[in-house]
Amino acid sequence: MMLTKKQKELFDYLEDYITNNQISPSFEEMKKAVNLKSKSGIHGLITSLEQRGFIKRLKHKARAMEIIKKDNNTNNSLESINIPLIGTIAAGEAIEAIESANDFISVPTSMTSPNAKYFGLKVKGLSMIDEGIFDGDIAVIRKTNNVENGKIAAVLTQDNEVTLKTVKFNNNKVILIPANQSYQTKEYNVGEIQVQGTLSGIIRKYI
Repeated sequence: MMLTKKQKELFDYLEDYITNNQISPSFEEMKKAVNLKSKSGIHGLITSLEQRGFIKRLKHKARAMEIIKKDNNTNNSLESINIPLIGTIAAGEAIEAIESANDFISVPTSMTSPNAKYFGLKVKGLSMIDEGIFDGDIAVIRKTNNVENGKIAAVLTQDNEVTLKTVKFNNNKVILIPANQSYQTKEYNVGEIQVQGTLSGIIRKYI
C-alpha cells in the first residue's frame, strides 16, 4: 500500500534506528527526524503505519515496536506496483489534460489486474463527492477505450480536456453524470468524447 512522503520518511527512520539500536526512538527523536512540530503528528504517522501493516507497537512496553515489512516501493514487492501519474483530472468542469509521466505512484496490487495497464490522475473538484471521490484524491484508472454503461470513467472531450464522470449511453448520445447535485449532467454525441480508462480505485493521502 502506498505511503505518503512523511510516512515513508518515518518508516525509513524507524527501520534504520530499530536495526541499529534494538529499541524504538523516542517521540522527540522521531519528531526531529521527520521535521514535525507536534507529537500528535508523529502519533498519527505511527498509527497510519500500524494500520497499513508496516509496524507493530508492542503493548505494555515503552519504546517498543517491530518492523513488519520492508518499504514496498521496491521493484520486487508483490504487494504494490508503480504506475505513471499523468496529471490532473477534473471531477468538476473538465480541465485540460496535462501529460507528465515523469512521476510515478505506488498502488496496491489489489486495485489492479496483471494483464491490464494503469495510470494515476489527481482529482480536482467536488463533482464526484457522492461517490466518495474528493479533491486531491488519486484516481487509479485502468486504461481502456470502452466503458460499461453506468460505470465511472476518465473521459477526454473534443476540447482535449479530461473529466471523471459516470458514463451512460442513450442512442447516439454519451451522457456524463456527476455525483453532486451542484453540478450539471452533460450530453455529447458519440465521437465527441473518448474514453481513456475506467476507475479502478481511489488513493487518498491523509498526511
